[in-house]
Amino acid sequence: MARVLLIVGGGIAAYKSLELVRLLKKAGHQVTPVLTKSGEHFVTTMSLGTLAESQVHTSLWELKDEVEIGHIQLSRSADFVLVCPATADLLAKMAAGIADDLATTLLLATDKPVVAAPAMNVRMWQHKATRRNLAQLKADGVRIIEPAEGEMACGEYGPGRLPEPQNIVDQLADLLK
Repeated sequence: MARVLLIVGGGIAAYKSLELVRLLKKAGHQVTPVLTKSGEHFVTTMSLGTLAESQVHTSLWELKDEVEIGHIQLSRSADFVLVCPATADLLAKMAAGIADDLATTLLLATDKPVVAAPAMNVRMWQHKATRRNLAQLKADGVRIIEPAEGEMACGEYGPGRLPEPQNIVDQLADLLK
């Protein structure tokens, strides 16, 4: 059983995080969700927390034990951190080392493996800045689950679509041992 710290970014693909949590739990893993402010526009803390059977963390300043540096404990209590969906904004912040909210602070504070599953519009995925950010993250040791190619919510077609949750779980197999 693995302990997964799941950071849910704010993109339409966030709805797939609910199925991802269900699959991880069904396989016997513990999931601690962190929902970004943008992510809250796409999924609720109620649905995420119910499926995870865990408190959903949303703000650095809401951690009950922040006096005891709760974000450090939260970042280290997992076996690995999964960012899904990893939006262009989250990837850019990760690559630059920005820590301006709970999710990015956890990413900077963790000493555990980090996996990012990007999801964004095809033009954003192919943009030079995104390519540069991905190269930096890979150089920093972040494992990237490549997006799928397909139809997107914006009506375009191409790479940038979040893989199906089962595909993500399959790609995480070595970390889920």
